[in-house]
Amino acid sequence: MSIQPLFEPVEDDMRAVDALIRQRLNSDVVLINTLGEYIIASGGKRLRPALVLLAARASGYTGDQHHLLATIIEFIHTATLLHDDVVDESTLRRGRDTANTLWGNDASVLTGDFLYSRAFQMMVELDSFQIMRVLADATNRIAEGEVMQLMHSHDPDLAEKDYLEVVDRKTASLFAAGCRLAAELAGCDAARCDAMATYGRHLGVAFQVIDDSLDYGRGDGDYGKNVGDDLAEGKATLPLIRALSQVETAVGEPIRRALRDGDRDALDDVLKAIESTDAMEYTCRRAEGEADKAVAALDVFDESPFKATLVSLAEFSVQRRY
Repeated sequence: MSIQPLFEPVEDDMRAVDALIRQRLNSDVVLINTLGEYIIASGGKRLRPALVLLAARASGYTGDQHHLLATIIEFIHTATLLHDDVVDESTLRRGRDTANTLWGNDASVLTGDFLYSRAFQMMVELDSFQIMRVLADATNRIAEGEVMQLMHSHDPDLAEKDYLEVVDRKTASLFAAGCRLAAELAGCDAARCDAMATYGRHLGVAFQVIDDSLDYGRGDGDYGKNVGDDLAEGKATLPLIRALSQVETAVGEPIRRALRDGDRDALDDVLKAIESTDAMEYTCRRAEGEADKAVAALDVFDESPFKATLVSLAEFSVQRRY
């Protein structure tokens, strides 16, 4: 299942956003241009900007300010990726060398800072205190999620609720903010703005939970990451949390030790433990439950091709293999 056909209802909007991304990445600092062009060329799903565009149209918006909002969301997201790859010491993203591998940690962090600051410059152009407030709150929650994840690093005793709290802050908060502001641009009432934010939040959780399942071999060859990266980085994600709750102590202790040590060499044992339990099925069920909640939140919106695509995105979030 490919995500790109789902963007057809906003195909023209997506082209406008891609052009705006290139325009606003431009800087008279050569390294920023070089690194920025590399990021653009590396592709990615462009899920977050597409989500903003679809949410705006599903809410009845007919203007073009959602292009700027979608670009802001993508810049914030890309900044977090640059910072994440440095913190996680990642070498591969979307099947290509990470920016920090090619240009070093300093350049990656500072370019991430540039993207954050450029995003806030664009927020000012929208001339809306509400947009500034929602996005300031979202970026703050993302930062809190990053710190929480760092605090839980290499912790085999991480509880599922604490894992989900990190997911909510680090990933779902930006989904929710983009969807809420799309509805706000359309002039929706508070109830429908809340509903669109609810859709985005549950979609974001579903998307991240499945993303974490892909790290243990559920994906296909296009995933673009090294299988076992989360284990090597000491991240206890839902498949591993569930598996550890199901296996006997004698089986679980080597896995706990591997997580504490970030030992990728223990990946085969970890995969066997996951496969011997319902960990992957449980993870997928949790993601499906989040996707169902996302779809239910759309009930207050009129039927349209854009709403239908938002429903399809929820389905895609749990069916994807890359």
